[in-house]
Amino acid sequence: MSVVGYKARNHPQQVTVRGADRSVDDRAIPAEAFALLHARFRFTIDAAASHANARLPRYWTAQDDGLAQPWGGERVWANPPYSHPNLPAWIGKAWREWARPARPELIVMLLPANRTEQQFWQELVEPYRDLPGSGLRCEFLPGRTRFLAPGQDGVGPDERPPFGCCLLIWEEREAAASPRLVPELTVTVHAPKPANQPALFGDEGEAAA
Repeated sequence: MSVVGYKARNHPQQVTVRGADRSVDDRAIPAEAFALLHARFRFTIDAAASHANARLPRYWTAQDDGLAQPWGGERVWANPPYSHPNLPAWIGKAWREWARPARPELIVMLLPANRTEQQFWQELVEPYRDLPGSGLRCEFLPGRTRFLAPGQDGVGPDERPPFGCCLLIWEEREAAASPRLVPELTVTVHAPKPANQPALFGDEGEAAA
């Protein structure tokens, strides 16, 4: 896919000049995509919603301010606004809530997967993710998650963002053995190899293309 001509929106430099564009921030994943996540995680609260895009009966809007609400005892779903400085604020909130004695049962946050070089990721995610005892793991989702703009009830064939997405999941490690969202997804790569190179997996018959 070519991204020539693609213009970033709600980049930190743009937000500094004109503020965040709500039409970019106020987006939702399609209901059928959320249903797969909800079946797996059994959420109790949508922490970053609007009246139009809430995916659960209980939700907090910008007016309720999910960043100011206590999350203790909840199973939190958050698809936060992606404009700067929202992502650091939401990840920081998740860490603070996770450190409380009355912590949430679970936090799942949907983020763009093309921000891993940025300061917030390097300081708040990368040093801790997927390590024993941290409580945080990261799952990179296959493909590109579609999003619905305000007032939109369906996603067109060419309406996909130029980035993939990932889930940040805060969960007790003993309870974190649930299968991936798409456990049946497998990828087999066949690459030519020198005749004298032994098979990496199994015998020569299994490794043959």
